[in-house]
Amino acid sequence: MSSAKRLQFNKDINAPVSVVWRHVTSLESYKIWTAAFAEGSHFNGSWEQGSKIQFLSPSGDGMVAEIAENRQNEFISIRHLGFIANGIVDTTSETVKAWAPAYENYTFLAIPAGTRMVVDQDVSTEWEAYICEAWPKALVRLKKLSEASDIAA
Repeated sequence: MSSAKRLQFNKDINAPVSVVWRHVTSLESYKIWTAAFAEGSHFNGSWEQGSKIQFLSPSGDGMVAEIAENRQNEFISIRHLGFIANGIVDTTSETVKAWAPAYENYTFLAIPAGTRMVVDQDVSTEWEAYICEAWPKALVRLKKLSEASDIAA
């Protein structure tokens, strides 16, 4: 990945790691905290290591990725491979090759107060301002969601 830089965001959450993990990976919770990126955001696929997953807007446009690594309650690495636009998956165009693969990593650290959620994301220059604005909002939503409910089964 040549035309990007890695950004990091973090938030301390007063909830156990297992609760935060579940909110990150549960479809219903995911829709709530990722609304900071786009209202109606959702995913299709599995968070299991090696699985394909799509991160989508309500229109169906979004990103195609695979889960590069998944250590439950510790770490998730998402390898973004391309775009989805108008129902067409693009993983081979020159535009995609300029940045893919790009990684989005979630680290869940147990701290005395609960969990420190750390996000490291590779971002191309054109998306940097948007990502820098959206991630802090998403983490506030994730914090509120995790601190308000206990869905870790």
